[in-house]
Amino acid sequence: MSEPVNVLIGDKQIDLTRYAWISIAAAIATISLKSAAYFATGSVGLLSDALESLINLIAAVVALWVLKVAAQPPDELRRFGYGKVEYFSSGIEGSLIIIAAVSICYAAVSRIINPAPLEQIGIGLVISSIATAINFFVARILLRVGKNMHSIVLEADGQHLMTDVWTSVGVVIGVGAVTLTGWWRLDPIVAVMVAINILWSGWKLIKRSVAGLIDTTVPKVMHDKIVGVLEDYCANEKIRYHALRTRQSGSHHFVSVHVLVPGDWSVQKGHDLLEAIENDIQKQIANVSIMTHLEPIEDPVSYDDIELLRTTAKQ
Repeated sequence: MSEPVNVLIGDKQIDLTRYAWISIAAAIATISLKSAAYFATGSVGLLSDALESLINLIAAVVALWVLKVAAQPPDELRRFGYGKVEYFSSGIEGSLIIIAAVSICYAAVSRIINPAPLEQIGIGLVISSIATAINFFVARILLRVGKNMHSIVLEADGQHLMTDVWTSVGVVIGVGAVTLTGWWRLDPIVAVMVAINILWSGWKLIKRSVAGLIDTTVPKVMHDKIVGVLEDYCANEKIRYHALRTRQSGSHHFVSVHVLVPGDWSVQKGHDLLEAIENDIQKQIANVSIMTHLEPIEDPVSYDDIELLRTTAKQ
C-alpha cells in the first residue's frame, strides 16, 4: 500500500494522495460510461467526451506521482525540496488537454465530411449525464481542496475535470439538438466547438506552469497578510523592515525579509524579535519557510543592497 502524502494545516494532517485516488476512480468510471454511450449512439461528440476522460485518467495518475515526489523532504541536491515538480504536472495536464482537443477535431472533421445518423440517443444521453455528474462532484472537491491546501496539482486536476464537465454538457446539448433537427452534421460541429474551448483551458494550465517555474510571488492575499504582520511590529518606531521577497514553489511558500533594529540591541533581543515575527507569519500562512535578516537601523551599510530594496514595502 502506498504511503500517504500529508500536509499539516493547523493541527490537522491532510492526506493529499487520497484526492488523487478519487480522481483516478472517477476517471475510470467515466471512461466506462462514456465509452458505453459512444458505442450505443455512434456519436463523434460522445467519442470526443470519452477520449477526454482517458486523458483525465492519465492526468490523475501523473498527479498522484507528482504529489508523492513533491512531498519528499529536502536533501543534499534539493535544499528547498521538490515542490516545483507540481508545476510539471500542471504543464503535462495542459499538454494532454491540447492533445485531446486536436484528436477531437480530427474525428469531428471526418464526420462533418461524411455525416452518419445516430442510434439510441436517449440511452447515450442518460449514460453521459451520469458520467458528467460524477465529474462535476469530484471536480468541486479537487478545486476546493487544491485551493485550501495551496496544491497546484489538485487545483489543475480539478480544472481539468471541470473542463470535462462543460465539454460533456456541450456534447449532450449538441446530441440532443441532433435528435430534434435531424441535422447529423451538428454532432461533429459541436465536437469542434468543444475542442476549441478546451484548447484554451490547456493553454492556461501551461502558462501557469511556466510562470511557476520562474519563481512567481505568493498570491496577493498572502502577501498582504505578511505585510500586515510586519506593519504591526513597525508600529514601534525603533523597528523597520525592507527587502521583502516571496516566492511560491508548488504548495510551499518562501519569505525573505530584512528587519532593522537599533544597533545597541543585544543579539538575544534581536533574535527574539525575529522569532516572534516568523511565528506570527506562520500562523497566517500554511507551508511557509521564512528567512529573516537582522540589520542595525543606524548603519548606512544596511541600505546598500539596492537590488533588494527595490522590493521594499517600508523602510
